[in-house]
Amino acid sequence: QVQLVESGGGLVQPGGSLRLSCAASGRAFNTIAMAWFRQTPGQEREFLGAISRGGGNTVYAPSMKGRFTISRDNAKNTAYLQMYSLRPEDTAVYYCAADRTVRTVLSRAGAAYDYWGQGTQVTVSS
Repeated sequence: QVQLVESGGGLVQPGGSLRLSCAASGRAFNTIAMAWFRQTPGQEREFLGAISRGGGNTVYAPSMKGRFTISRDNAKNTAYLQMYSLRPEDTAVYYCAADRTVRTVLSRAGAAYDYWGQGTQVTVSS
């Protein structure tokens, strides 16, 4: 079992930056791939990006590449989502997720992820 706790959400002005953290416990952190998703009311969950167990490989949704960066610190059991140039349409609940399955390619599908955090609200507004 893996427990994930997101933090770092809040209110930010358009054009601003924010870094979300996802603290993991319950399993060796370097045995799980991590991903970030977001969801707004009435919309499907949206994949943002994922990072491999060792942190050497990342994959992003095309619309996020260049503005969002995923990283991880295995010594701290924490994954991060750094967001730049935030826009009002980035307002959503952001979730981190963990995949315990060994895959040759990082998955973009929510169904592939076994564990989820509770989410953290990000609001981009002036």
